[in-house]
Amino acid sequence: MATIFSRIIAGEIPCYKVAENDKFFAFLDINPLVKGHTLVVPKQEVDYIFDLSDEDLAAMQVFSKKVALAIGKAFPCIKVGEAVLGLEVPHAHIHLIPMQSEKDMLFANPKLKLTSEEFEAVAAAIRAAL
Repeated sequence: MATIFSRIIAGEIPCYKVAENDKFFAFLDINPLVKGHTLVVPKQEVDYIFDLSDEDLAAMQVFSKKVALAIGKAFPCIKVGEAVLGLEVPHAHIHLIPMQSEKDMLFANPKLKLTSEEFEAVAAAIRAAL
């Protein structure tokens, strides 16, 4: 059975898409730590990020960098943090999170509750900065 991320990529489940190319897909985390919290996933369904080929892992980082730079423009911050974790979805993914402090990267923090209009505005701001 396809992962929820594969179903999002296929358009079966709606998302707030930020960017896409032939190998990777970036969309807003539905339970964000801060505004701009984005997930980058390979279109190839791979559970563990280090099971990607060296070429694909490198390409995923380059794609993530472009998205991170756009996040930083759309949501001014000190840095955009990157985290690879998450056992709940068996599909490799990178979290990109605008940071004012390292505390913004604590996944135990309460998640933001945004309206669909707010999510749309966040995604549009990042897309505009790409």
